[in-house]
Amino acid sequence: MELKTTRYEVTDKIALITLARPKRRNAWTGRMHTEYRWLLEQANQDPDVRVIVVTGDPEGQAFCAGADLGALEGHAEKGRYDPGTAEDIATPGYGVDPNFDASFAYHFGLDKPVIAAINGAAAGVGLVLAAFADLRFAATGAKFTTAHGRFNFPAEFGLSWILPRIVGLTHANDLLLSSRVFTAEEAMAMGFLNRLLAPDQLMGEVMAYAANIANSVAPGSARETKHQIYRDLHGDAASAVRKAEYLLEEMVRHPDYGEGVKAWMQKRVAQWTG
Repeated sequence: MELKTTRYEVTDKIALITLARPKRRNAWTGRMHTEYRWLLEQANQDPDVRVIVVTGDPEGQAFCAGADLGALEGHAEKGRYDPGTAEDIATPGYGVDPNFDASFAYHFGLDKPVIAAINGAAAGVGLVLAAFADLRFAATGAKFTTAHGRFNFPAEFGLSWILPRIVGLTHANDLLLSSRVFTAEEAMAMGFLNRLLAPDQLMGEVMAYAANIANSVAPGSARETKHQIYRDLHGDAASAVRKAEYLLEEMVRHPDYGEGVKAWMQKRVAQWTG
């Protein structure tokens, strides 16, 4: 696929996806969503990728400023919502669990951790993307908003489900019912962020964290743990325990278990097979 709104590179087992419409503050379009999903599929299928990082083009001075104004105007002119994507759009993460088979929820079905490096404003669908990432690192001074209230939209793409699970009902109601702008500092206090960093330190810290996962966590463990986390959000405690016991019996027979034990005892870096 020709990339017109994103960039992609793989370095040292880390796939870096950059939302790249800097003249439009990296605003979201159907084309960007199409490319983004295609890139996630490439990263998910690539055995040399262990972690996925998503950020915005720094020249845009935003992570993703939400839906492009042109797209918003288009909905009004057409009298209907048009996602701007084709029926054959890539489906990364689909097929793992029916609960994950929807826009942005597909992140839960990916085999690899996704880290959002929020290097500027995240509004509307930009906030959705950050929320569905597994981990969120942000630059100080970044501003966020759910944004939907000012356009007579509902809470978008499952924000009403995921935000209460990340920050709790009290904070989620504040952010969703008011659509107000809130700062990265507030987001950190609410528990939305994992780390808050100076802008010039953000990408270095994100890549170092990603490298630690890539080099020290067995790929099978990362995959199954991620799926456990999101499946268990939809289930009960007993089911989570039983599934964990089943996976333990299965995974202990994988060569990576023996390799992990040997590497730990020999104080060396494990050589995972995936």
